[in-house]
Amino acid sequence: MPSVAELLRKSVPELRELFLTRGRAVPKGLLEALEADTRQGAQQLASRIRGRYRSNRSEGQGLHTLLRFEIDLWAQGFALIAGVDEAGMAPLAGPVVAGAVILPENYKLRGLNDSKKILDQDMRDELAAQIKQDAICWSYGFAEVAEIDRINIYHAGLLAMQRAVQGLSCAPDFVLVDARRIPQCPAPQRGIIRGDTLSASIAAASIIAKTTRDAHMLQMDRLYQGYGFASHKGYPTPEHCRALKELGALPIHRRSFGRVREVLGLDPVQSELFADSQDEVAAAVAGHAN
Repeated sequence: MPSVAELLRKSVPELRELFLTRGRAVPKGLLEALEADTRQGAQQLASRIRGRYRSNRSEGQGLHTLLRFEIDLWAQGFALIAGVDEAGMAPLAGPVVAGAVILPENYKLRGLNDSKKILDQDMRDELAAQIKQDAICWSYGFAEVAEIDRINIYHAGLLAMQRAVQGLSCAPDFVLVDARRIPQCPAPQRGIIRGDTLSASIAAASIIAKTTRDAHMLQMDRLYQGYGFASHKGYPTPEHCRALKELGALPIHRRSFGRVREVLGLDPVQSELFADSQDEVAAAVAGHAN
């Protein structure tokens, strides 16, 4: 790296390219020199670099906060902590998909957050690829449309989570779940309300679940053209509801959902979805886990 004196001989746009666009490390003394520089834009550049420092510190603190549940469990001796979350509870079509991820201890990934808050699909895909590369192990589980219609969407979500955990190549010592408890989970577990915004492991699982389901719905778009699955991924957007009414229901549409039942001329409520007892519901979920 050139000396501060050599850097100050560069133009402000050149310095901006180096230290903002490329993100090069700022040598000691350069910020102070830029703040004392009389050139137009030099002080503004110094202010922007300091702003980047504040942003990086804030994100670093946020990532550390995102690990608070994991840090507590690591301190208790739980080495392999799995985060679990699902995607696709609300759509009218397609499966519900769950992700399960075991991250390395003290893992921090810039941009890691609940998948619903990451609106840029390319960014989600990049984060998913990085998580898959860095994770100790990861997995996903599907609950198909027929299962959703048979045991209802809530229990199908649990079933997908169950399958995601079972698919991990190493057994977790502890499981963190977004707002639920997974039936017949062999490891101790904790459900965390809004866990996808509070736990790094659950946030990573939410990204795996979301990107896996989105990729599946892109395949469905190629198979069933005209419904717009590539854009809405099966969610009840005006575009999807219009196509459903005009073109009719597909095999991948959930017949237990009111808008699909309306198109098919079925009763609004499918009463057989509601088991007579909690034991029957648990048995249904357990029976489809194999």
